[in-house]
Amino acid sequence: MFILYDKHAPKRPTNLTVNSDLLLKAKELKLNISSVLEYALAERVRQEKRNEWLRENADAIATYNSVIEDNGLFGDDVRTF
Repeated sequence: MFILYDKHAPKRPTNLTVNSDLLLKAKELKLNISSVLEYALAERVRQEKRNEWLRENADAIATYNSVIEDNGLFGDDVRTF
């Protein structure tokens, strides 16, 4: 399985700029802003890494799909479904 980042790395303080009304609403709901940000940031990094991998492998994926289209999948002739 691909490990996106070290979840046990130490936390590091940082400064952010956030819409003041949004911040107020989050505090009213007693949301842990650090946890929400960390989750959203991890998701965004995951999406960007996925997109990067797809861009880097686009030629290989296209070639593979072409071979499958021309020749079918290995084992198609013995498949029962």
